[in-house]
Amino acid sequence: MKILEQNKLTEIQKKNLWDLWNNEYPVQLNYEKLEDFNKYIKSLENSFNILLLDDGKIIGWAFSFDREGERWFGIIVSENYQNKRYGSLMLKKLKEHESQLNGWVIDKTNYYYKKNDKPYKSPIDFYLKNEFKIINDSILETPKFSAIKITWSKLIF
Repeated sequence: MKILEQNKLTEIQKKNLWDLWNNEYPVQLNYEKLEDFNKYIKSLENSFNILLLDDGKIIGWAFSFDREGERWFGIIVSENYQNKRYGSLMLKKLKEHESQLNGWVIDKTNYYYKKNDKPYKSPIDFYLKNEFKIINDSILETPKFSAIKITWSKLIF
């Protein structure tokens, strides 16, 4: 297992991340075209990336970026590598670089499906185990999906 930390992504990495995104997130969030995914990547202000590789293949991606005066993040781990603490490892690495992280998380299980027709399991419990708090009064409702805001802050003494 190898971890890469970098600000910019190569074109090959973007293609691999597009595949990972489309395979692991609900189909409602899939990008049909690579160029649309690249536009999303390009829109991420001040981005920082953590790539988890196994035998040279990207099997996990955690990233942070600026949006509307806050630091936001996303994380994806390939299905075959979930429940093995790799997501927690990437989050820990991300937290080393950040003092706060915000994200949207789908909080409904078995309501959304992945590209392989398997139900998308909400990762809300994963985030709670990793010191995130749910912001109950901040809900994102779109025609495609519903999500709730989560946040983590570094304790400063």
